[in-house]
Amino acid sequence: MPTPPLDHPSPPEGIGRVVTAMVTPLRADRSLDLDGVAVLAEHLVSHGSDTLLVNGTTGESPTLQGEEPLEVLRVVRDTVAGRATVMLGTGSNDTAKTITATAKAEAAGADAVLVVTPYYNRPDQRGLEAHFKAAAAATDLPMVVYDIPSRSARAVEVATHVALAEVENIVGVKDATADCGRAGDLLLSTAGAPGGYAMWSGADEVNLPLLSVGAVGVVSVASHLVGPEIAAMIAAFPTDPARARTLHLDCLPVHRALFGEPSPAPLKGALARLGLPAGPVRPPLADASPAAVDAVLAALQPVQEQR
Repeated sequence: MPTPPLDHPSPPEGIGRVVTAMVTPLRADRSLDLDGVAVLAEHLVSHGSDTLLVNGTTGESPTLQGEEPLEVLRVVRDTVAGRATVMLGTGSNDTAKTITATAKAEAAGADAVLVVTPYYNRPDQRGLEAHFKAAAAATDLPMVVYDIPSRSARAVEVATHVALAEVENIVGVKDATADCGRAGDLLLSTAGAPGGYAMWSGADEVNLPLLSVGAVGVVSVASHLVGPEIAAMIAAFPTDPARARTLHLDCLPVHRALFGEPSPAPLKGALARLGLPAGPVRPPLADASPAAVDAVLAALQPVQEQR
C-alpha cells in the first residue's frame, strides 16, 4: 500500500514556506545598491522564494542606517509585485525603537514583521514577553518572533512562547536554536493556541529535521544559492520524505560553508563571483577571504551539476 502523505501544516497568511533572508546589496563605497536590490529580489523569486525578508541578520540589520531598511523594502515590494510577500525585520534591543520601526512597516508595504530577541542587555522572560507584546500591539501585521540565542545570549523559553501565542497577530517563531527536541516541545506546547503558532527553521542545517516535527517552512540564508532545491525539499516532504532527505543532504555542505566565516560575508562573496548583486559587507564585519568563498562555491558545484 502507498504510504499516506504526512501532515504538513500551512503557514499563516502573508508568509510563505521559503523565506529568504536577503542580503543587502551595497556599492563599492558601501552605500545601498538599490538597482542591485531589485535584481536580487527578481532572482530570488524566480528561484523558489515565496517571501523575502528585508533587514534581517543576513541583511546586516545592525549597520543599516535610518530609513535604509524602508528604502530596501519599497524596492523589493515593487519588484516582486505580488509574486511573493515581503517581511521586514523591525526588532532591536530597545523596545521603544522596536515599536517605532514595527509601526512603520505596514505603511511602507510590508506583509509581515520579524522581531528579534533583544540582544546584549539580556532581559529575563518577563521582559521578553513584554517586549514582544509591545511590538505586536504596534501593528496589525502578522509578527514572527526571532529566537536566536547564539546571537542574543537569551533564549525565549517555551512557556514564554505559549504566552505569546495567545496574541492574535503573533503568528509564530523563526527558530534558530538548531535544537530539534526543544522545537518539538515548543510546537506541542503551543498546539492549542487560538490562531495557531507556526515555526520556520532559522538554521539551514536543520531545515528537514524541523519540518519533521512540524515546522511550516524555513527562513533561509542558503536559498540565495540553492533556493530551487530547498523549495523542492519542502514540496517533497509530505509525500516523498526520502527525496526530501536526499535534497537536504545534497545542500548540507553549502549550509555549512556559508558560515565558514561570519555571515553574510561568504554568501556575498559567492554571489559576486556568480555575477549577482551583493557588494561588500559593512564594518565591523570584514569581507570574506578568497578561501571562504572558494569553499562555498566548491560545495555548491555538485548541487548545480544535478539541476
